[in-house]
Amino acid sequence: MTQEPIYRANTRPPVPLALPFPTAGPRLANQYRELEMAASGDEAVLEALGDLSSLPRPWEPGTVQSPTLRKDLFAWLDHVVTWFNSEYVWESNTMIPACWPLHPHLVHEIAVLADQRRKAGEAFTSDLFEEWHRYSVPYFLDRMKARMRGVCDEKHQPWPGKGRYARHVDWAEKRQESFALDIESMQGPETTTPAAPRLTLVDGNLLDEKSGEVYE
Repeated sequence: MTQEPIYRANTRPPVPLALPFPTAGPRLANQYRELEMAASGDEAVLEALGDLSSLPRPWEPGTVQSPTLRKDLFAWLDHVVTWFNSEYVWESNTMIPACWPLHPHLVHEIAVLADQRRKAGEAFTSDLFEEWHRYSVPYFLDRMKARMRGVCDEKHQPWPGKGRYARHVDWAEKRQESFALDIESMQGPETTTPAAPRLTLVDGNLLDEKSGEVYE
């Protein structure tokens, strides 16, 4: 008599053991492709791309000024966060909060985390994956826990630093006054640097046009 496999006793709907990483949409994927082309250094490609400094860099959301591309970026990042919370979080205190778009520090960090994972997934070796697992994920989680301190575990809480930041903004004029006084204190008496002599080659000798002195 053949014994049935034990795992059939626990019947449940089949589920994948690992969910695939969300892929970026066509416009966002094209932007990444242009950045990779720019990094290649091919002169013809660089000329075709134009001003490289204006290329949006999705890992730095502030550089993405196109409304459509920005919409694609945040839609992708939201999928990445959902995937991350499913695949890499066990303890509830390490879960990225649902209100992450209301926390600018998380927006910046998640964009980098997602880009690093995207690059690891496109590599032909596991080296970048190992770096992402060993460094990117734990460092990100440590920073998030240190900053959030569980304040948004149950519901979103107002920004604790809002009042202090408002004071910082209000002090902008006073800071500019301090800068101006500092610069003024560094300005001594006006000094003029003697102009360099204007020399002309005449009959094999150098002639100072101003003084008339000849240098052999």
